[in-house]
Amino acid sequence: MSDKIKVLVVDDQYVARSFFELHVEMAKRYELAASLPNAEQAVAWCMEHPVDLVIMDVVMKYGLDGLTCARTIKRDHPGIRIILTTSMAEARWIEKAKRAKIDSFWLKEYSDIPLTEVMDRTMSGESVYPSSPPNPDFGEITKHELSERELEVLREVTRSLTNEEIAEVLHISPHTVKRHIENMLAKTGFKNRIDLAVNARTIGLVVHEDDRTENNGRRPTSAGKEGKV
Repeated sequence: MSDKIKVLVVDDQYVARSFFELHVEMAKRYELAASLPNAEQAVAWCMEHPVDLVIMDVVMKYGLDGLTCARTIKRDHPGIRIILTTSMAEARWIEKAKRAKIDSFWLKEYSDIPLTEVMDRTMSGESVYPSSPPNPDFGEITKHELSERELEVLREVTRSLTNEEIAEVLHISPHTVKRHIENMLAKTGFKNRIDLAVNARTIGLVVHEDDRTENNGRRPTSAGKEGKV
């Protein structure tokens, strides 16, 4: 019987899954238990199979998101270690994962720590998180040059809301929304709010909750088990 650490890989993108699979298969301490394209399938898998470590993306194309399902796995199986991952620069997920007591968080595009090291440290009982939020270029500036309020407005702009609609969501005036958008255009050099939204979405600078959680209010349930087993 193998005494290797059993790893479950969960990502809706085939290339990302293949990347994780390769890291697991090349590491002597680990073996691939399964590779799944859906976070809800991961919840069901952990109920029925031995798993030591889950590596799971936050954003899923279909079904519940990785953060929601990671919470469920930690609640029902506290001994399973979880590493959440993302290629996006949305910093709020890092804090949400910490509050949910997810073991570690690895940034695909921005981390200076190799994934295998994060796996080893996580399995040794360490909680490994980015030392600072991602700070990608955004037009003529970097993300950190935008205020928290500007990021909140930008998050709503990516949903194609009007100034009046954004004002209602954020409980501020339409004039204040307009001023924040004008300030962001001046800082970044983008021509209009469409450019702001498109570029923010392209790099995942901000991601609205509705884009992370496709099925609001649902709880993970048993799902099919398609994927590499």
